[in-house]
Amino acid sequence: MAKIYEIFGDNAHDMTMSLMEAAKVAQMIPEGASVALKPNLVMAGTPESGATTHAGVLSGCIEYLQAHGYTHISIIEGSWVGDRTGRAYKVCGYDKVCQKYNVPFFDLKQDETVKVETAIRTMEICKRAWEADFLINLPVLKGHCQTTMTCALKNCKGCLPDREKRRFHTEGLMEPIAALASALCPDLTIVDSICGDLNFEEGGTPIQTNRMYLGTDPVQLDAYGCRLMGIPLEDVPYIGLAERWGGGSTKIAQGDIITLNQPQASRKYPAATGLVRQLTKNVKQDSACSACYAALVRGLYAARDRGIRYDGPIAIGQGWRGREFEGLGIGNCCKGASCHVKGCPPSGNDVARAIMEQSMGKRK
Repeated sequence: MAKIYEIFGDNAHDMTMSLMEAAKVAQMIPEGASVALKPNLVMAGTPESGATTHAGVLSGCIEYLQAHGYTHISIIEGSWVGDRTGRAYKVCGYDKVCQKYNVPFFDLKQDETVKVETAIRTMEICKRAWEADFLINLPVLKGHCQTTMTCALKNCKGCLPDREKRRFHTEGLMEPIAALASALCPDLTIVDSICGDLNFEEGGTPIQTNRMYLGTDPVQLDAYGCRLMGIPLEDVPYIGLAERWGGGSTKIAQGDIITLNQPQASRKYPAATGLVRQLTKNVKQDSACSACYAALVRGLYAARDRGIRYDGPIAIGQGWRGREFEGLGIGNCCKGASCHVKGCPPSGNDVARAIMEQSMGKRK
């Protein structure tokens, strides 16, 4: 049974090094291996906002690896559809890490791909992720507006070209996420749970939990993340699917968690507020891309902050192409809506403006 190493604190660099030392990570990596670090750089949001992996996690990994003689190290990532990886790279301070340790960063949006057979179909996976000798996954434990939570398994989606990311949404996310992660199967995962946003993957309402954990089984790590967040496994179907397809085990036995230190405050993990679920209760989504859905959530947040609560129907997603809809349509796929917000994805400000106009119209 795989072990989970857990540590508490607020220094991502030192915590990462301590986890790797405790787990004897150097003994897992073949001599002379190429090591690829895959953080969560989904969009240009700072780690402190609860959206992205702290730069200290990367620097801790690199310093540990270099101290143990590994020199062929790279950072790889591709932001979501609608954002530029290079912009996020600078916002999150990864450029300084790369410069300090002389480690290259590769934008997977520009990478070649290889065709890989998975449990559901052939997928195109970015070559630098697939061909790395040792892949270290560095996700953030946080909430997600479409999949409830995101951590180890879903973070693998950044190893895809944009065309595959769009296809994942057409297919409903759950099965393709599980199939990809089970095929790619990162060798090691270090979870940044220092201040992830428990409601929304784009951050904005971070929760300080001052925790990180490490393991070799991404399914087990996601199951543990659900336990911490108080989310039933059945609410995140891709975890069970990944277990079924050989990606790992959801079982966490007594003694599987090795705690390196004790937290200064209560160990009780705060619960998500359920705000995103409440705000999106009238959304009729059909194969919506994450960037578009996130723009909708940003718009709903902004409208709420102005005291506007829109209770009308909202359509979003590729499945609405060519269909008429009486209500608010988000993005270019929903041109058939009686009120349409343009964009692929639209901006959160444009969504908020449309929500407020619709709400004011209903009041007249």
